[in-house]
Amino acid sequence: MSTILFLLNTSFLLGLLGLSFHRTHLMSILICIEAMMLIPYLMMTTLMSTTNTPTTAMLPILLLALSACEASTGLALLVATTRTHGTDHMKTLNLLKC
Repeated sequence: MSTILFLLNTSFLLGLLGLSFHRTHLMSILICIEAMMLIPYLMMTTLMSTTNTPTTAMLPILLLALSACEASTGLALLVATTRTHGTDHMKTLNLLKC
């Protein structure tokens, strides 16, 4: 079980590194954030399956619903910025120009 948690922690850190180093496109930022939201979901589901606690079985479903809302909001922002600015490069998005 510890190897699974180690791999999940490592993949979360890889998503965090991808978020901090590859910030050229808005789509790559959204993919990294989505990966960072799916890793705690996987951690919670593995924890729930090993401990068999029914009181906290609703937490992974709630986290998955919140990550779906986050993904839809991010895609709506991606479409809106692509329509207004013509690209999703982060260097062209400046809030002071708007």
